[in-house]
Amino acid sequence: MIEKTVEQYLVDRVTMAGGVAEKTVGPGGRGYFDRVVLLGGGRVVFVEVKKPRGGAVKPHQKARHAKYRQLGAEVAVVKTFADVDRMLAGGVASP
Repeated sequence: MIEKTVEQYLVDRVTMAGGVAEKTVGPGGRGYFDRVVLLGGGRVVFVEVKKPRGGAVKPHQKARHAKYRQLGAEVAVVKTFADVDRMLAGGVASP
């Protein structure tokens, strides 16, 4: 499975849940998220999509994730369909 497959699954599942999974282009430089997911109830999740095997989060991405989390934002790294499902259920898809 490749990253694109996981990302398409994310988009499909978010759409089925009545949400939006916006594709992003790094407005603030390197390390910006692949998707910003908006769900019912005002839930917003910044999502990084990685390939299931070997898809590592780079240091500059980790730094951005930490900053967003520090500010109270929800950040998820998804590598598998199960990660996507867990994120949609309100669970943590990444540490």
